[in-house]
Amino acid sequence: MATENITTSLPTRPAKQSNTHPLAPISADEIKNAVSIIKSQWPADTDLHFKALTLHEPAKAEAVPYIEAEFHGGELPRIERRVFVTYYLRQTDKFHEAVVNLTNQSIEYNVRLGPNVHAPLDGEEIMEFERIAIEDPKVQTELEKLQLPEGSRVVCDPWIYGSDGIDDDKRMLQAFLYMRDPQNAGEADSNHYALPLSVSPVISTETKEVIRIDYLPTGKDSNRSGPQPWQPKPSNEYLPEYQELRKDLKPLNVMQPEGASFSITEQGTSNIVNWQKWQFRLGFNQREGMVLYDVRYEGRNLFYRMALSDMNIPYADPRQPFLRKSAFDLGDAGAGIMANDLKLGCDCLGSIHYLSATLADDKGNPLDMPNVVCIHEQDSGIGWKHTNFRTGRAAVVRNRELVLQSIITVANYEYILAFTFNQAGEVSYEVRATGILSTQPIDEGVEVPWGTVVHPGVLATHHQHIFSLRVDPSIDGHSNRLVYDEALPMPRSDFNPHGTGYYVQETVVEKSGGYDLNPDANRTFKIQNAGVPNPINGKPVAYKIHAPPFQKMLADKESFNYKRAEFADRNVYAVKYRDGELYAGGQYTNQSRGGTGVRSWAERGEGIVDEDLVVFVQFGINHIPRIEDFPVMPCEIVKVAMKPVNFFDRNPAIDVPPSTQEFNKSTLLSERHQQGGVEGKVDGNGDVCCTTTSSKL
Repeated sequence: MATENITTSLPTRPAKQSNTHPLAPISADEIKNAVSIIKSQWPADTDLHFKALTLHEPAKAEAVPYIEAEFHGGELPRIERRVFVTYYLRQTDKFHEAVVNLTNQSIEYNVRLGPNVHAPLDGEEIMEFERIAIEDPKVQTELEKLQLPEGSRVVCDPWIYGSDGIDDDKRMLQAFLYMRDPQNAGEADSNHYALPLSVSPVISTETKEVIRIDYLPTGKDSNRSGPQPWQPKPSNEYLPEYQELRKDLKPLNVMQPEGASFSITEQGTSNIVNWQKWQFRLGFNQREGMVLYDVRYEGRNLFYRMALSDMNIPYADPRQPFLRKSAFDLGDAGAGIMANDLKLGCDCLGSIHYLSATLADDKGNPLDMPNVVCIHEQDSGIGWKHTNFRTGRAAVVRNRELVLQSIITVANYEYILAFTFNQAGEVSYEVRATGILSTQPIDEGVEVPWGTVVHPGVLATHHQHIFSLRVDPSIDGHSNRLVYDEALPMPRSDFNPHGTGYYVQETVVEKSGGYDLNPDANRTFKIQNAGVPNPINGKPVAYKIHAPPFQKMLADKESFNYKRAEFADRNVYAVKYRDGELYAGGQYTNQSRGGTGVRSWAERGEGIVDEDLVVFVQFGINHIPRIEDFPVMPCEIVKVAMKPVNFFDRNPAIDVPPSTQEFNKSTLLSERHQQGGVEGKVDGNGDVCCTTTSSKL
């Protein structure tokens, strides 16, 4: 990335000693300290607009010896504490990146970033630019031409401007306007997405002025005729008070009378989670939200670091200005700063432990973020079962899971993000997409092939949700390789005369690059440690990547959408580890041009066999909107799992206690309540017997 105007560092101050864990999120005091050091480089009256104040993670070469010494009770090496900072000189384009060394009380570097490098939006900006867009006299004049109903209220969604290569070097916002239902205009939560308007201001974030007003095309072509008088349309509310709610739903209570089976301990201002045979450290930051460090099972190393690295949502409408709609919700906003304050009985059920976080606001002040992660256990059906058909005896185990969940709101959309651990050594990452479709106006009677009319006068454009999970493995150590298995048919031969045989062939991935699934060959990627053989079969210990196929980026390879979303064209990217390469789309995604993310790293063609390997796993949804997705969409669910392969010497969940009525205390409904449902046979102790009926062989 280009830099200019390098500023000199302050003289080193006396070093500060800290008991803080080197991977712990930065604290409120550390935020204040870092801000004070940055501000001291500027005249006292300089107004700084802070964009990021987050942990600058130590080099992996430093961190690994530390966590190993910590785990084994050895002497801890000294690691300096650093904070990564980005900021503007407010109301200018002077965007800076710095690293503050809190241990030495010094600035390690502080540079002004070059052209086409822009910061994400923050909450204060969103509210400010909404006001600017609506109050602008030119916008008011255009709104008057719409002849909106008396008492109507206009609402604005400021969007990251995106890129099309046409006068888009400066940091800007595209504002989409909507109207609340005039009958419900006093209701702040009225669904304005049901009433989109055709006026779209463009705002300079530097001057904080409306620099242009776009008119949205509302027909089948790109013609934009300017505001047309408003035609009455019905509302479409999602709030419960506007619905005829069901009256036949009874309470479903998740009870754990003896409490939860997990424990959370704070060590060095960082949270260590222990559950069953799992142990890991949980972090939280402004951009990624939840981050897992040092994930172990029965003390064995599995993953050094795991976090959602990036997501991209490109839209399908090829017309201006919609062709620029391509959101990077982590890089353009942040999964941490947009996290919800979760509530009991609503977002998580059962016995819940909440974790809160401290981030920073635009002025560099500590910002309390309550209840951003909920931790709980859940029943996930049967874990394993077998019935001896000769005796009728069944052995059955329930699959209990530990869930770490965070929910983010990015304007119209919600994403429910969850790490899930089970008792069979598997860890998964799940995304549930919900919220409200991003809508635009369309003329009555018009249909277009790039979207769905979900309400009179409302078009929901097709769009993709493409996610990238960064997996930094340590499968029994940090010397790992990526391989893939394929199931292939045996040729007909004397040995295979009927052509029924097939075999599995393993291929080692030797160079960094992008690689794809092949469902027809059951291609399965695995992360192996070739230096650790399984004691039973001698095969290398491994974890396989269980990811669903998805449709890759549909935009043309020469488009800005394709170039910017560097992760969106492959199921798997594998690269050799380098410090700082955390984000698949690059450090700065707002109005980016590409060339700074995982595709570029992979093109180095480095050897990755038995090296310190990092894998980016892509998964996604091609969202072709349904009318059932409006006014608020049911969750779309997609999940990636990491599953052990020849890592254990048998089923690791074999020692889970069997499922019994005495332990689980299910309730047998009476015949009056069963209404023709399943009958149960109850023994003298009230236990439902595990029986089966089999024909004799």
